Amino acid sequence: MQSQDVAPRPASSRAQESVVDVEQAEAALVEHYPRLVRLAYLTLPPGLGRNRRVLTAHALTQRALPRRRRSASLIPAQATGTVAGRERNPGYAYVRLQVVRTALEAGLPLRRRAWPKRSQLPPLLPRVWGLRLFPRSGGADELALDQRLSALSSPARAAYVLRGLEKLPDPVIRTLLDEAGVGSPAAALKEADSVSARQYPLLSSPEYDPCSLHARPTDLMRRRQHLKAALAATAAMVVCGALLGLPGQGWGPDSAAAPPYARNPAAQAALDPGRLTTAAATAWQATGRTDFTTWPARGDLVEDKALLRRALAVWARPGESAQVAVTLGTQAGPPPGPPQLLYAGEVDNLRVVMLHDGLRIARYAEPLDDPGTAALDLTRADGATGAGASALVLGRADGNVRYLTAPWVREAAVRDLAKADAEVRKLELTKDGTTAPFASPAVRTGECRSWDVLQLTDARGGTRLLTDLSEVTPAQLTVGRPTAGPARDASAAPATWAPFACSLAAVRSQGVRTVNAWRFARQPLPDGSGTADWVCTRTETWRGAGTRALTQFTTSAGAYITAAADEVPACGPADPHVLAAGPWKSATGDSYLLAAGGKDTVSVELSGGASGSAPGNLLAVPVEEGVQAELKGTLANGREIHGLQSAR
Repeated sequence: MQSQDVAPRPASSRAQESVVDVEQAEAALVEHYPRLVRLAYLTLPPGLGRNRRVLTAHALTQRALPRRRRSASLIPAQATGTVAGRERNPGYAYVRLQVVRTALEAGLPLRRRAWPKRSQLPPLLPRVWGLRLFPRSGGADELALDQRLSALSSPARAAYVLRGLEKLPDPVIRTLLDEAGVGSPAAALKEADSVSARQYPLLSSPEYDPCSLHARPTDLMRRRQHLKAALAATAAMVVCGALLGLPGQGWGPDSAAAPPYARNPAAQAALDPGRLTTAAATAWQATGRTDFTTWPARGDLVEDKALLRRALAVWARPGESAQVAVTLGTQAGPPPGPPQLLYAGEVDNLRVVMLHDGLRIARYAEPLDDPGTAALDLTRADGATGAGASALVLGRADGNVRYLTAPWVREAAVRDLAKADAEVRKLELTKDGTTAPFASPAVRTGECRSWDVLQLTDARGGTRLLTDLSEVTPAQLTVGRPTAGPARDASAAPATWAPFACSLAAVRSQGVRTVNAWRFARQPLPDGSGTADWVCTRTETWRGAGTRALTQFTTSAGAYITAAADEVPACGPADPHVLAAGPWKSATGDSYLLAAGGKDTVSVELSGGASGSAPGNLLAVPVEEGVQAELKGTLANGREIHGLQSAR
């Protein structure tokens, strides 16, 4: 981040220097703890996921205390237009600056040749074992604001929050961001202008309160398995502890691996490049299977035993110079036996090795000029077949992504998901199955205007759309009513996805396997100005848990999210039904509450703040603006269903 001069503040709002001791800062932190944690939560990148954002926000706030007396900038009350005592308190000013600084650092990308900052790592404390914690989900307005904030850069997000939550004027924010290490505070403020100031009150809503939380269990069966594995590993460590001091050569060459810590036939076999398994080039044709087990080993370095040995050693025991990223819900640790080699070659300025152990994909990458540093990515791929095993991310560089495709892929292209009628651009495909690079939406910041996805055509002429969501395995995009069978690829109905393409940014780095969009109803608008399309999008993950369903409707004026819920069966194969309602205002200013269900909904009824009913799956009721109502419907089989609600 480059340094940039900051314009001097007016004399009326010039900060005063004040000395802060630990006791003063601690008193301010305890008194204003909920506000500071909310500030950290809103500034942290949404890509961390709601559970980690909550824990990180608390950890950063609790680490904001000085170790000794420090000088801090005291912002006078007249600078903010408030007489609140916290703005006169140098202790509060200091801890707020520390919270903003560390929250911005947490959003920085990890660099291969630099030590990560403490705030960039998952917090050790606080920690709640066996539970996932997340704030209460908000309504349509909060969800829309969350999407807009996720599209901003971290400094711009901090500037918006300081404006709306702390009520600070721009000159004070400019100075605070400069002190927090932002290279261009003016640019951050300008970018923050893209989000409406009318949404400032929403920053105080329960959606963004990391001190009022819901708790859900983690995967109970997997947790039990992990406990048994931990007990077995502890016993093995006790038995093998005496061997640690024995003389002899370890496995590790000059690489980013740690020193050896175990010697047994199974572990040594898993780290022997000579025992790597490979598939024949025609295995997928001979067996009819379309999964990773039939991928042949490709790349110009598949015979480089030294490279393969380093990759296996780092997977088994990553050292301090190795950067390890494990997808949510993926088991860490070495392979249980010799893995399968999928690829080894040079990609841009890296040497890359792709391995598969039956349950996970491991991507090892080292710089061409420095094999002593490395990066290892682990992600689940159990049960992957067909579209789920059609491509892997080889690397990302300069905002672009490059894929390795399955041997049954014959053509590759790029499609802008946000524009249904956009031209499909052909993508070069090498004999090794690697694609030419193209813009990745996973690494883009700022306003979302396009969303480029990978379109693949297989040997049978079938197509599928895959999108980069910051994982090694891309997520498949599908359309249509959810059923137990395979869903249609999104290329079959690109217009369904176009209004909601940019909403995919909210599920980056969440271990997403598929995202389905289902247009379950089309409703004429009450004033006769057109129609509204009702769409339900559902996210499925590799781990099973972490599903999310959203109902949205789109008109010529734009797309709107009406409700969202986590861990519910609605809009999925287990319960392919959905009912939703949302406000709508006509061009003449008349307010309505629109409701819709799937085609098998035979009646819809509103009660509470608004009342009305209609046969069929559509309902439009004139209401006062801001009214709330209960929604229920009846299916053709007599079953009663209720509107999708945000979890509260």
